[in-house]
Amino acid sequence: MSNWGATNTENETIQYCFPNNNLSCTKNVKPGAEYIIVYIFISTISVFTVFLNLLVIISIAHFKQLHTPTNVLIFSLAVADLIVGLIVMPVQGIKLIEPCWYFGEIFCSIFPYILYVVTTASLGNLIIISVDRYIAVNDPLRYPSRVNINRAVFSIVVNWVFSSIYSFFLLYEYLLYPEKNVTCIGKCVLFIKLGYIITDVLVTLVTPCCLIISLYLKICLVAKHQAEHINSLRDQKAKSEKKAARTLGVVVMVYLLCWIPYYLAALTLGQDTGDSFVINLMYWILCMNSCMNPLIYAMFYRWFRLSAKYILTLKIFEPSSEYFNLFLEEK
Repeated sequence: MSNWGATNTENETIQYCFPNNNLSCTKNVKPGAEYIIVYIFISTISVFTVFLNLLVIISIAHFKQLHTPTNVLIFSLAVADLIVGLIVMPVQGIKLIEPCWYFGEIFCSIFPYILYVVTTASLGNLIIISVDRYIAVNDPLRYPSRVNINRAVFSIVVNWVFSSIYSFFLLYEYLLYPEKNVTCIGKCVLFIKLGYIITDVLVTLVTPCCLIISLYLKICLVAKHQAEHINSLRDQKAKSEKKAARTLGVVVMVYLLCWIPYYLAALTLGQDTGDSFVINLMYWILCMNSCMNPLIYAMFYRWFRLSAKYILTLKIFEPSSEYFNLFLEEK
């Protein structure tokens, strides 16, 4: 037996997660080059996700022109994506390539809860954004009186509270009785009953999909009708609202494309999702969505590109920089 607690059985090397513990789980050793490449990839994507979402958060928080109800909702979505980049992405990436869990039993219980809260909150943000865009396009004259920053903040608080309670309901057995999932020391396995998986599919995929898609279909119909009867004085405002609806529609579609593979895999595997490489991979694809949203903003929103330029060149530290015009040349 080597210093790593290895034993040779039929020409295969078995190593232990914790060599000095008789209850330790075993692990298969991967080539060093594979570890290095994957760790570099995970680190790069995680840092990139944190960096991009910080740009969104700082932009909306700093520039007065961006203090709108819609951008407050985008701010909440960026906070959820930031948490994914800081915590979920690195840990989920390590779970994908490391056969052992080295973060302790307490974090093993907490991590799935964090994952479910931020992903559910992200979906809730997208639903609220869809409703916001529908009101803006369908009833632009009464939009300022029906939607304001205080109501947007209230909806965000309700969304995060609901996400926290719902995630606890879904994982309460795992959180309250973590020892049920422990087979050996060095494993962090999440087993969810098939009934809960089906409930999760209905609550966080089927119902939101139907609601969001129906809202965006209505937005498209209203936008088409407005284009035929547009008032020249409202032309620029209408174009801006439709552009925002189109951009956030892309955000929603990318989000759903990242979620659907996970649920298909979860329903296929049922309760055997806890230690599955496929599920861990689907979780990682889901997490990648948090990196995509700021890239979509960069593609469609000139204000984000301009505010990012001001931030990176440190112009936000200039006097009255919060009053810079970010829409002067927007088309």
